[in-house]
Amino acid sequence: QVQLVESGGGLVQAGGSLRLSCAASGRTFSNYAMGWFRQAPGNEREFVSAISRSGGNTYYTDSVKGRFTISRDNAKNTVYLQMNSLKPEDTAVYYCAAHPREDFSGRYYTAYWGQGTQVTVSS
Repeated sequence: QVQLVESGGGLVQAGGSLRLSCAASGRTFSNYAMGWFRQAPGNEREFVSAISRSGGNTYYTDSVKGRFTISRDNAKNTVYLQMNSLKPEDTAVYYCAAHPREDFSGRYYTAYWGQGTQVTVSS
C-alpha cells in the first residue's frame, strides 16, 4: 500500500502562485510514477501532470503548460506541483496519485490516491 497526503492548497488571487506537496509513505517512493489530477465542481477529474519514477520525464496537460512545474524528491518521498500565473479556471480539488509503472496518459492511476487539497483562485 501507498499512502498519499497532499498539502499546500489555499486561496490565491489570479496571477498568484501556490506549491502543492504530496507526501508518500508505505512503499519505496522511487518505484512509483506520480501524477496530479484536479476536479472542479460539476466536472470530471482531469489529468494535469505526471512525472516518471526517476524524475527525468514529465507531462503536462495543455492548459497548464508553461505555468505549472512538477518535480519530485525521492529522498523526501515527496512530489510537488509548483503552480504559477494561476487563473480562476484552475480552481479545483487537486489530487496526487501513484502508479508502479510510468504512465503519461493518466489512465492507469487507479489504486493509490490522496485525499485532495482545495485550490481556489479568485479573479
